[in-house]
Amino acid sequence: MISVVYVTLAILGYINITRSKIKYTRREEDKLKNNPEIAPGISVIAPAFNEEVIIIDNVNSLLSLDYPNFEVIIVNDGSKDKTLELLINNFELREIQFPYIEKVRSKPVKRVFKSNLFKYKRLIVVDKVNGGTKADAMNAGLNVAKYNYFINTDVDCILARDTLTKIILPVLDSKIPVIAVGATMRMVNGCEVNEGKITSVTPPRSYFPLFQETEYLRSYLVAKLGWSFINCIPNVSGGFGLFHTPTVIKARGFDPRSHAEDMDMTLRMIANERENEREYRIVQIPDSLCWTEGPPNLKILARQRKRWGRGLLQIFVVHRKFLFNPKYGRTGWIVMPYALIFELLAPIIEFTGFLFLVYLMLTNQVNFSTFWLMLLFVYLIGVTISLITISYDLSVKKVYRSYTDYLWLIFFSSLEALFYHPLIVIFSLKGYLEFLFLKEFKWGKMTRQGYSKSTPTEIIGTTSQKA
Repeated sequence: MISVVYVTLAILGYINITRSKIKYTRREEDKLKNNPEIAPGISVIAPAFNEEVIIIDNVNSLLSLDYPNFEVIIVNDGSKDKTLELLINNFELREIQFPYIEKVRSKPVKRVFKSNLFKYKRLIVVDKVNGGTKADAMNAGLNVAKYNYFINTDVDCILARDTLTKIILPVLDSKIPVIAVGATMRMVNGCEVNEGKITSVTPPRSYFPLFQETEYLRSYLVAKLGWSFINCIPNVSGGFGLFHTPTVIKARGFDPRSHAEDMDMTLRMIANERENEREYRIVQIPDSLCWTEGPPNLKILARQRKRWGRGLLQIFVVHRKFLFNPKYGRTGWIVMPYALIFELLAPIIEFTGFLFLVYLMLTNQVNFSTFWLMLLFVYLIGVTISLITISYDLSVKKVYRSYTDYLWLIFFSSLEALFYHPLIVIFSLKGYLEFLFLKEFKWGKMTRQGYSKSTPTEIIGTTSQKA
């Protein structure tokens, strides 16, 4: 069943890529840049907690985005290191009187800063009491944002210079209101970065980020682009996405209690639109616009995937009213049943199936001539989908320097089912158990590798769900 679903999504994704290449060209982008009056304003919101290692380079990167109408809002979520001090000194910030109105709930905001320098006029820094999650910091940023659209991202993410132009075009092109837009995210691990700007893109060279690169591309270029074709996107990534500010505020902002704030936010936005009988669209574009740092080792990967597992199970507990509910249209009849069967139950089915297979082997009940054929069929289907994904990436834009880099990605994608996917199944099941047994949830430590060749720095901070 999952093979049929993914082949269908791959076909729909290809149609979406072809449409996007025809519709959105450099001509449309240049028109927006040359005519500021028709370019909608966009607020770029990036929470930061203990990010002294990368904060200056990444803020400079955000300020250098090539778009006429935008602001950058950095939310200092009660950092205990020199994050705020570095921001104040490097950008010559001064505290201002700001008419702060709490449109959505967050922990108290202490101060708002702006720069004395004209070249940093777009920058706003919000200093608030630590809320423990990215969602709470995002809400504080929303309360400060002045534009009708905002980017939800992480301060450790690097955005392409033309990000805002590409992400807003589907909004302007649609006759039906677009409430959110997603784009492709990739691993920054392995890329050459200078002062917050990517100077050369190469696939990761370390084990886990390299597997994640193919996994991310498959998620965005096949799954989400396919779902976008029928307006059934289940979530806009917590690491990067464009949102319609009034719609998010009507949905009461991000939920700090959620372990999957991106899917939770998407579902509540959809619910609000459906309950008020308003048409809406959520769009995915194929362009690679955001690079993020993937888990560099098994410990960090396990923490990330257990959190995702907890979040997915929590979604079905909190939002169970959506499931098979005709009131919520495609979300009730397609998105939620798919997520239930092929995402939530999949690790349980796979693990149980493996145990049952071991039992059948021990009791000599396996027809091995058929067994090897079926196993090879399933394996080749998975490899084929990965090959299709990589070919889609090439058709959108040749991001890597050489085709050898793509061959490296293909080689590791052929090993994913053997060495990477079983770990994901185990970590997901652990996440389910932690949620069911009400184990205390902590965001823990995020090992920030940074973009230089220096020693990695451990930073205690909030991390977001980025896929």
